[in-house]
Amino acid sequence: MFDGFETRRATVQGAELNLRVGGGGPPVLLLHGFPQTHLAWHRVAPVLAERFTVVVPDLPGYGASRGLPATPEAYAKRNLAAIMAGLMAELGFDRFALAGHDRGGRIGYRLALDSPGTVTRFAPVDILPTVEVWDAMDWQAALGGYHWLLLAQPAPLPETLVGADGPGYVRHLIDRWAGHRDRLDPAAVEAYARAFADPDVVAAACADYRAGATLDVECDRADRAAGRRIDCPVLLVWARRYLRERRRRHLDVWRGWAEDVREVPLDCGHFVAEEAAEECAAALLTFFSGD
Repeated sequence: MFDGFETRRATVQGAELNLRVGGGGPPVLLLHGFPQTHLAWHRVAPVLAERFTVVVPDLPGYGASRGLPATPEAYAKRNLAAIMAGLMAELGFDRFALAGHDRGGRIGYRLALDSPGTVTRFAPVDILPTVEVWDAMDWQAALGGYHWLLLAQPAPLPETLVGADGPGYVRHLIDRWAGHRDRLDPAAVEAYARAFADPDVVAAACADYRAGATLDVECDRADRAAGRRIDCPVLLVWARRYLRERRRRHLDVWRGWAEDVREVPLDCGHFVAEEAAEECAAALLTFFSGD
């Protein structure tokens, strides 16, 4: 995985980040989601690296990245977005394109909203804005997305429950969310599971979701009330086998958050960059190229 990419470490605002950098050309930042690591992009990043300089970190607290206290303040998407912007600035990139899956997408849209002009093009992969998910949650959505409520509970309950078998919990989620489980590389799945054997990773994930139920919602509501919108082109890439149960059209929701929004639905489950790697890579390559 990641042949031709360089593995690096960087410390940004207290976060000790593990990352891969490869390719050449305009910069692109790829952010993974829960419960994965940067390996989620292992089939897409090499395609983009043929035309772009691709930066693929483990999010703070996930994979091999460490350094932040396990608090909602540290894992608020506003803080994580500032860390990602700081990482790119340290690499020499003040403006860059960004694709973010799941939690990475939430960091991405927060960065685009907080720092207009920094993100030149933004691709949220299989997410809706955090406040939109909470506002629309009913009992059926809560059953399907129960981890939002579980992981946001006060410590140490979720840390104790998940930490009893972190790798087993990750495999449970992957089996639950994947539309084509056989398309996920076993080595990548093993890496995701192995990471959650570390209590620090479990604690970081819980802090991430506690932020999602508190500080992140407050930021979203303030932006929505103020009419603040993403000022760059947005490409929504979503999975027909995952978000299809939502009652609203995903494109309509995102058009409330950005001026220029288009969509690419793909026939896969939640792990888009692995289950539909060729289609996802092609869509991002076209979009980031300005076509």
